[in-house]
Amino acid sequence: MDSSIGEIYVVDDDPAVRETLSIVLSAAGYKVICFADGAALLATARSRSPLCMLLDVHIPGKSGLDILKELRAQDYPAPIFIISGSGDIAMAVDAIKSGALDFIEKPFRGSEIVQRIEDAIGAFTRRRTQPSPSKVLSLNFPGREPLTRREREVLELFSSGLSNKDAGRQLGISPRTIEDHRANIMKKLGAKNSTDLIRIVLDASHDS
Repeated sequence: MDSSIGEIYVVDDDPAVRETLSIVLSAAGYKVICFADGAALLATARSRSPLCMLLDVHIPGKSGLDILKELRAQDYPAPIFIISGSGDIAMAVDAIKSGALDFIEKPFRGSEIVQRIEDAIGAFTRRRTQPSPSKVLSLNFPGREPLTRREREVLELFSSGLSNKDAGRQLGISPRTIEDHRANIMKKLGAKNSTDLIRIVLDASHDS
């Protein structure tokens, strides 16, 4: 899949949101391509990938969650942000479990979005070009629900002693989202607390 240099896809059925994001991101030097629905996006996203994608949860036809699944977001070659209103946070967390990198709440500040996108693109590129030698990414946890690739990345950084803030900076996501990932990891691995989680990782390391 060819990557189109400098392109950011914005998917939102609200013309005002599309216009605002287009102005802000264009001013930051990006080429912005807007879509009002998921079908139009999928037709383009299957043939080429952008630098980043901003995807609204509520769009006509297929929902943002449906789009994530169709794009196989866990393996999509670009970071995908979910745009959500304050009442959609639970859905945004579900979107992250389906492969979205992070979520951006409405209303948003243009300068904040540009910074978060630049952080995400930088982190995404580093993680792909400099794969970590850590064993955490390949550990097996028999009898437990499988971790997603991003959950393994979060677990790797947490096991290295990084704080939520530092781990978020490395992955280009917010500390709040790191905490959501960590809570999900603990639930999947049956860890009672952070110390127990480290013990489970160490046990798996010894068994591998």
